[in-house]
Amino acid sequence: MEASWGSVNAERGWYVSAQQPEEAEAEELSPLLSNELHRQRSPGVSFGLSVFNLMNAIMGSGILGLAFIMANTGILGFSFLLLTVALLASYSVHLLLSMCIQTAVTSYEDLGLFAFGLPGKVVVAGTIIIQNIGAMSSYLLIIKTEFPAAIAEFLTGDYSRYWYLDGQTLLIIICVGIVFPLALLPKIGFLGYTSSLSFFFMMFFALVVIIKKWSIPCPLTLNYVEKCFQISNATDDCKPKLFHFSKESAYALPTMAFSFLCHTSILPIYCELQSPSKKRMQNVTNTAIALSFLIYFISALFGYLTFYDKVESELLKGYSKYLPHDVVVMTVKLCILFAVLLTVPLIHFPARKAVMMMFFSNFPFSWIRHFLITLALNIIIVLLAIYVPDIRNVFGVVGASTSTCLIFIFPGLFYLKLSREDFLSWKKFGAFVLLIFGILVGNFSLALIIFDWINK
Repeated sequence: MEASWGSVNAERGWYVSAQQPEEAEAEELSPLLSNELHRQRSPGVSFGLSVFNLMNAIMGSGILGLAFIMANTGILGFSFLLLTVALLASYSVHLLLSMCIQTAVTSYEDLGLFAFGLPGKVVVAGTIIIQNIGAMSSYLLIIKTEFPAAIAEFLTGDYSRYWYLDGQTLLIIICVGIVFPLALLPKIGFLGYTSSLSFFFMMFFALVVIIKKWSIPCPLTLNYVEKCFQISNATDDCKPKLFHFSKESAYALPTMAFSFLCHTSILPIYCELQSPSKKRMQNVTNTAIALSFLIYFISALFGYLTFYDKVESELLKGYSKYLPHDVVVMTVKLCILFAVLLTVPLIHFPARKAVMMMFFSNFPFSWIRHFLITLALNIIIVLLAIYVPDIRNVFGVVGASTSTCLIFIFPGLFYLKLSREDFLSWKKFGAFVLLIFGILVGNFSLALIIFDWINK
């Protein structure tokens, strides 16, 4: 069960590297892991770039769906749920890092193997593959939908027949020219610079959402350029709700879980962190989750206060409808599309690693296999992005099933299985609460979403 630090792991097919941890925290490491860290020395990825990488893994298409969730839970209801999910996500990372130190393994899949043998490894790897494919397809779905519209807003006249306004054609070109080459990179740390660019795009998006709140009046009026007519006469529609629950509220917790999922990238980022230690990686995680929470909350709040009950399940659609040809909106739309696009290669890493660990764990690393698996994943996510009709379906189903497993259920279950602490200890009790919360939220949300589909 040895983890090969600082080299290509032939069984896992991914690169890891680490540097000697700070002396004050060296006692946190198991003897095996400590010996490997002392033996291998490499510069590693800085704290800042690791935060950007993790934020890029956290933030993506979820930011566009949270205003819709606030409209269906209310401001206070949304705030409580989002804070709860953020804190539980951070705590579950704490449990993962604790188990990583205790068992000297460096992958989520190997934690499943260590806890429940081969079935545990297969279940974890399968869950990671499904979740990451769902996440990447949701990002590409946004690109397919919004990129042609963003280009069209810069043009005058009828260009609808041209290839560069066809979403499917643009999607294929982007995946071949940008996503696939970046996903082929051997180390996740290489994406730190593109991740920092993605972070600033997200910041710009949140700033524009705040500014444009005062550019769209309420009651809402549609299409200022060609014709202007009021679509709502009720002044009550312009009053924010502190608490609100409807059948659409079933998508709240799954979407939030989807939005904070970064757990499949935690251990690869930890392996490449400069001066790695449990405390240092936990600080990276807490910083990334806190900044993501802030950007999520601000964009959701002002997005909701702009459109109220008329907010779209994908926030950018609202700005296209009510502020057509607005230069700032068109610019931020391109920025958010690039931010989402740059997240896709990052998620390729844990997805590809899970495939290799499930089917090729006993084979040496091969660039040909690396290339073919990356290509296969690219083809699958492109096909899903072409044929999935609504991004809310991806948020709901993937969030309620695989995201809750990876954030809540697996960390809690594995810690209960592997930890030698007394069951009444606070840490084990927290793991138990995490496990029960994940089971209840996942099953209840999935049942409500399926019931909603049946009624429709």
